[in-house]
Amino acid sequence: MGKIIAIANQKGGVGKTTTSINLAAALGVLEKKILLIDADPQANATSGIGIDIESVEIGTYQLLEHSNSVRETIMKTESHNLDIIPAHIDLVAIEIELVDKDKREYMLKSALADIRNDYDYILIDCAPSLGLLTLNALTAADSVVIPIQCEYFALEGLGKLLNTIKSVQKIHNPELDIEGLLLTMYDARLRLSNQVVEEVEKHFNNMVFQTIIQRNVRLSEAPSYGESIINYDASSKGANNYLSLAKEIITKNT
Repeated sequence: MGKIIAIANQKGGVGKTTTSINLAAALGVLEKKILLIDADPQANATSGIGIDIESVEIGTYQLLEHSNSVRETIMKTESHNLDIIPAHIDLVAIEIELVDKDKREYMLKSALADIRNDYDYILIDCAPSLGLLTLNALTAADSVVIPIQCEYFALEGLGKLLNTIKSVQKIHNPELDIEGLLLTMYDARLRLSNQVVEEVEKHFNNMVFQTIIQRNVRLSEAPSYGESIINYDASSKGANNYLSLAKEIITKNT
């Protein structure tokens, strides 16, 4: 049965979408069958993997509304072993539309039940908020990866996210686990980066991934070409970091 991993942090700009796209591509290259779900109305995971957002007619919105079956929402990507359920700006409306629905937190979970066995890993790129979309992702997920940027205020808001995860565990999804905290945007030359790594490792110990995602120009360039870092520059530091993370996750789950 496929493992569902949400990639979440209500702070923007911490490397959620970069991690979603590149971890998905890295797992695919390592011969795992992957589904990436874009659950962010900004639809950056969709465009970042090379899909024209304007051409998306069926995606996460229809999936959550249950107006289309899950298989109708899946698109192939250019990346090896990687499918996507794309997003479109209309996903913004879903929070309002689901508010008075019964079992609104379980819409994604029930929609994915049919295809869990078709994939090794299903990754969900969450919106930078703790609204109904993220709640659906956390309720559907088996575990959550939390990206934390190695910058000032890195730990700000983390307590709030961990409290949200606790309440999801209590009310909606007792099985939800923390896959790991992922340090991103690390620059070895900066004292601050090193201090953040020390602080996070001191507080969270073995919850932190050994792999650290370093700042890398190629990594920043790849989405503008609609490619994962694996397709864009497989020899780059960014590609090596995400392949290392993918291997760490596979080892942890075998």
